[in-house]
Amino acid sequence: MPRNRTLTLVWSGSREGRWIDYELWNPYAIGSNHQNGPGIFYEPLAYYSAFADKEYMWLAESYKYSPDFKELTIKTRSGIKWSDGAPFSADDVTYTLNTLKELGPKVRWGVDVQQFMQEAKTTAPNTVVIKFKVPAPRFFYFMTYKYDIGVYIVPKHIFQGQDWTTFKHYDAAKDWPVTTSPWKVAFTSPQQKVVDRRNEWWAAKAGLAPMPKVERNIWLPSAGEQQLAQALITNQVDMSQGMQPATYVTVFRQNPKITTHTGQKPPYGYMDWWPISLYVNNEKPPFNDKDVRWALSYFIDRQQIVDVGYVGASQVAPLPLPLLAKHNTLEFNPKKGDDLLTHKGWKKDSAGIWTDAQGGKLKLDIIGFGASGPAIGPVLIELLKRQGVDASLSLPPDFDDRFQKGQYTGAIYGHGGSVNDPYHTLRLYQSVSVAVPGAHLVNFARWKNEAYNKIVDDVFVTDMANKARLTELFRKAMEIWIPELPDIPLVHNFHRIPMNTTYWTNWPTEQNPYVNGAFWHLTYAMVLWNLQPSQQ
Repeated sequence: MPRNRTLTLVWSGSREGRWIDYELWNPYAIGSNHQNGPGIFYEPLAYYSAFADKEYMWLAESYKYSPDFKELTIKTRSGIKWSDGAPFSADDVTYTLNTLKELGPKVRWGVDVQQFMQEAKTTAPNTVVIKFKVPAPRFFYFMTYKYDIGVYIVPKHIFQGQDWTTFKHYDAAKDWPVTTSPWKVAFTSPQQKVVDRRNEWWAAKAGLAPMPKVERNIWLPSAGEQQLAQALITNQVDMSQGMQPATYVTVFRQNPKITTHTGQKPPYGYMDWWPISLYVNNEKPPFNDKDVRWALSYFIDRQQIVDVGYVGASQVAPLPLPLLAKHNTLEFNPKKGDDLLTHKGWKKDSAGIWTDAQGGKLKLDIIGFGASGPAIGPVLIELLKRQGVDASLSLPPDFDDRFQKGQYTGAIYGHGGSVNDPYHTLRLYQSVSVAVPGAHLVNFARWKNEAYNKIVDDVFVTDMANKARLTELFRKAMEIWIPELPDIPLVHNFHRIPMNTTYWTNWPTEQNPYVNGAFWHLTYAMVLWNLQPSQQ
């Protein structure tokens, strides 16, 4: 395959420099993640670009709610075939939704479907009628692909009778995974995943998108930032995970063909939907005490994290939502933190470490990963130590497993929730989403509050256009959330994605913001069909 028709990526979704999920192409299987390649194989009912603020109907041609939002009718497109020749139809959508309801917390998105959907029925070859237990005005939006949220529609004739939690949906001899997309798995191993373009695609024939000019997509596991920087400088890589701000200066100097969302100027990217917090496990004492959580918050000078950890190329985040007005969650006030702990019976020992009545230290072992762990972790540990917290940092290769299973005390992580509506971030703290498989729409803080749960359920049934009611409910939710502080907001996350223009142009940038540029998100297909070769 010619280099100028090949797109090579480096991604940190691997572990210790290798893919451990190279045979997992079913995104519902335990251990699978759409971020690591499967996302482009399962086309959605619709895409939503937050940057363009635009919905793109895809496998679905249209949808309509009943006046009370308790019924949703979806019309699927005709003439679409799966890659094995079987027709795509409303039955695939119905089967996907009903199976998710049946499986519930066993698979990703199961709880969300089970909680609200009564049943899905195929009433005609291209018509799905969904009935809900309660008004569900944002259900189609939930199914739509944006960032990391969206329901993967699976081929009924392949998945029926399989155990979704273990079914890999990979068999090279059978040309699996079966897909409606223009992609096929050509080769997969712990060292690389190679995805080639098919010769035909229904969406190109229908005029919805051009046939991608990318003919081969190679996914390489990350081997560390120094190796990544060198691969970008020498044009071995076209796009990758983000790097530390300080690294970009070197890369730009040695390869002027590298750019980012903001070109070659800070912050070298765009604000993501993923504000970063210091998570503490609310099930583990003493962090089940809101006063201890607030004391930690008062001990942290967020601006120091921005200035030292990100060389100034970031912003503090007051809440687990992007771009909101400031709240007192950002207050750096060690005296207030001291007073809260003293009131609860904590005292500093001779070494200046806080101890409880039994002599136990206020110990916080924090785990981190990716770009945020190395940037934030050392600064955060130093800030906490200065205030008497026995804090430590590690960057374990099995971070995801430990964090998702609640096998942690403290962690540096973000929030994959709301984009243009408060519901999905509020959902992150509902009791029902504790211990759900997968990395998205999960209550990782393991905090539980029944009054809060009821408010968020009210948000779900409220029309997305009813801004006054949503604002009222959001305020009520925050009146519970802020005093409790389930996790401790730190900074906004910026996607600092390097993009190499040596072989490919028309990347999504500040001047051309057709979609966010993250190839690990569910809208990556939109980038693939927009890219143009630099060399004909």
